[in-house]
Amino acid sequence: MTSSPLPPRAWLVVALLWVVGCLNYLDRVMITTMRGSIMDAIPMTNAQFGLLTTVFLFVYGVLSPLGGFLADRFNRSHVIIVSLFAWSAITWLTVHSRSFEQLLVTRALMGISEACYIPAALALIADYHRETTRSLANGVHMSGIMIGSGLGGLGGWLAEKHDWTYAFEVFGIAGIVYACLLAFFLRDAPARTVAAGAPEKVRLGAALASLFSRRAFSVILIYWGLLGLAGWAVVGWMPTYLNEHFHLSQGEAGLSATGYLQAAALVGVLLGGVLADRWSRRNPRGPVYVTFIGLCLAAPGILISASVDQLPLAIGGLMLFGLTKTFADTNMMPILSLVSDPRYRATGYGVLNLFSCSVGGLTIYAGGALRDAQVDVSRVFQFGAFSILVCAVLLLLVKTTAAKNRHESPSR
Repeated sequence: MTSSPLPPRAWLVVALLWVVGCLNYLDRVMITTMRGSIMDAIPMTNAQFGLLTTVFLFVYGVLSPLGGFLADRFNRSHVIIVSLFAWSAITWLTVHSRSFEQLLVTRALMGISEACYIPAALALIADYHRETTRSLANGVHMSGIMIGSGLGGLGGWLAEKHDWTYAFEVFGIAGIVYACLLAFFLRDAPARTVAAGAPEKVRLGAALASLFSRRAFSVILIYWGLLGLAGWAVVGWMPTYLNEHFHLSQGEAGLSATGYLQAAALVGVLLGGVLADRWSRRNPRGPVYVTFIGLCLAAPGILISASVDQLPLAIGGLMLFGLTKTFADTNMMPILSLVSDPRYRATGYGVLNLFSCSVGGLTIYAGGALRDAQVDVSRVFQFGAFSILVCAVLLLLVKTTAAKNRHESPSR
């Protein structure tokens, strides 16, 4: 299968967004690794602490379709820059929280400001890249997200060394500065920039009607939601699990849960991208098949982590999960591109985020409620492993329109 040349700046855009993706996940994840320090400073129950992430996920998820629509309707690069500036300012504002209610408000505001980024960024990458480079380009961008999630473990360490507010202040200011720099370099894909001035404008109702008129989109919606259950269960409660089950300190548990997981995930997003792009040269369904294989390996990984009493084995299972589950993260936008109208990519990804985050938020809150009820949180991980296997089956039911979209253009 031949492919047309990439537009200029295609890989530069990926590099610029790599840093944004890193900050995106670092700012949202680091709060989960400083539970002890935050609860010492601001009294709350375990369920309330879980609610901090649940509220973020619900707000983020509910507004993701709107954020995606804005990226389809207007300039994607401008949406990304404004989103980065806003969530970085809110990260800095979190420093001034003095009560649970104030902290809850900042997490909700964080969800609003971050809702626009991921749909816009992945759609922008899809605009610049074709089928034979799209998965790797997404994988490189996702590696920034993995690094950000791994660095999130610094939150617990910095909270122990300084104060729980220290990391929020440092990374909030860093994001504001980078948003100002990004305004000079980030641009929409050339073909889409020309088309953006065309009389026909993207309408939210038309975008949703187009997406849900395709059975394949409904299948991947359920698939992505169940996958979010497993992913957010690990991110939200693995630091607590390691802290209590293996008697690690808060800093050690945070760094172990995020560091080892994201180190493996960093390899996984790149490996999954390379394999999918190479498979796509022979069969456009390459991203589907590579993701299926990854999920079949990820489920045993999370089961191992939740059922052994030896820390090295638990870390090994966590790394297997991180390595192979991220095949799905790398290939979600490429799979969506195979089943949807190119005009509505960002809106489509926003809808997927809505369902995924709703399920994930319920999972994290349920984990906190189970902790308050003295139920081992490993039960959540076990259910997550089962949901991953269901996702693998659902993925094989996806019927793509690869032949129709093979020579697609980001223009309208």
